[in-house]
Amino acid sequence: MYFEDIEVGLTIELEPAVIDKDEMIEFSKRYNNIPLHTDEQYARTTPIGRLLAPGLLSFAVVWQKYIEKDIFADELIAGRSTKIEWLRPVFAGDTLCGVARISDKAERNAKNGCVTLVIDAYNGDGVQVLTSTTQAIIKRKQ
Repeated sequence: MYFEDIEVGLTIELEPAVIDKDEMIEFSKRYNNIPLHTDEQYARTTPIGRLLAPGLLSFAVVWQKYIEKDIFADELIAGRSTKIEWLRPVFAGDTLCGVARISDKAERNAKNGCVTLVIDAYNGDGVQVLTSTTQAIIKRKQ
């Protein structure tokens, strides 16, 4: 989708994503190796009381569902930035649902523009667990 075709307010429902326990532990051991993410016995002794999914994994599984929608397709030039806010804990076995929304767009030059995309993710109880804001550079029609 070219920059000119993108409408602010466009909303896309994302498919559900499950936090698989084994994948969560594997991811944690590789990228965020702390006991709260990898050691069930330790996690039970904490105020949370169970294994906690790493925030980056929670974001990544929802982001993958957004990527599958491929709304910008070949017109995507590059990502510019992403800001993630984690609002509530996510656990192994949680199913996350997301909504992606175009919140802003701005012309950059004759060849491309910048689009702001907000993704809000919710757990199976409908509680919002994270929000992210990403800016992407999108081709203009030539």
